[in-house]
Amino acid sequence: MRAITVVLIVLLTLVHAELWLGRGGVPRTIELSNKLERQRQENLAAKARNSQLAAEVSDLQEGLEMVEEKARFELGMIKPDEILVQVAQRRP
Repeated sequence: MRAITVVLIVLLTLVHAELWLGRGGVPRTIELSNKLERQRQENLAAKARNSQLAAEVSDLQEGLEMVEEKARFELGMIKPDEILVQVAQRRP
């Protein structure tokens, strides 16, 4: 009877050691939970950026005003009868 008790205690100790220190143990589970939360935050940021880009694409496909505005500010477009005037601000 005494041998069975010792064997069961040793097996219980091994199971606990695996639980706390093993590959699928508590520290690894906590690490993976933290990693999952970081990935969810990154996914939310990417979804917001994708929504913004989708709205911009939709505007570009539907309206010419957005195309003209982008061409003016990003590419410096000037219409044939316009004069471009740039005002530089003075440094203090």
